[in-house]
Amino acid sequence: MLRGTAGALRLAFESGVLRPVFFVLYGDSYLPIDYRAVWAAFEQAAGMEALMTVFRNDQRWDLSNVIFDGQRVLLYDKSRKDPRAGEMVYIDYGLSVFRRDLVQREVPRDGVVDLAEVYGRLSVSGLLAGYEVHERFYEIGSPAGLEELRNRLGRGPVSG
Repeated sequence: MLRGTAGALRLAFESGVLRPVFFVLYGDSYLPIDYRAVWAAFEQAAGMEALMTVFRNDQRWDLSNVIFDGQRVLLYDKSRKDPRAGEMVYIDYGLSVFRRDLVQREVPRDGVVDLAEVYGRLSVSGLLAGYEVHERFYEIGSPAGLEELRNRLGRGPVSG
């Protein structure tokens, strides 16, 4: 039964397997990132409920969906329906840090809940820290994205 990413986190919470603070990583991404630096940034983000890694995308690899001020995500809007969408130059990088109690408070027990909904509420509430990453992400959920990563890692194209 599909629950959405946030719904899956709620299921993990209900099952008692979430640590007090934990990473969320998109499964279709390869991220050349220093996880320790992200963790340290979250620990320094006093009063924040979560931290989202962001990349200055300028609409290059996908539509930018974040307004970031250097410390906080001021707006996350995956649908880009907010009137400020034109100001979005950052994109969600695919790695975040969450507090377990946030999942309990923000994600209902039943139904399908997209993580984008939670990010959106946190951003407009001023509770979503940001951490800027300077090396691009690789989307590997498609053959073209996987091929691009293979080339980056020096493995060359897949022969057919």
